[in-house]
Amino acid sequence: MASVRDAIHADVALIKALKADGKGNLVYRKTARNFGPIMAAAAKHTIVQVSEIVPTGALDPENVVTPGIYVNSIVKVA
Repeated sequence: MASVRDAIHADVALIKALKADGKGNLVYRKTARNFGPIMAAAAKHTIVQVSEIVPTGALDPENVVTPGIYVNSIVKVA
């Protein structure tokens, strides 16, 4: 028997992505693509760790999985 539950809303989401542009649009690598967009949409504040920040418009729109509207902070890690 299935039951209906309320959606989970997090205060903060910590996400790892491959690349971000200046507006916060994200491109993922491998399985990070599965839950990253869902976590970003469910959280009040999203912090993203990326390997590279590229200029706005440099990402192929077909590869952008999470739009920048869900991203609040970007941290570049070498």
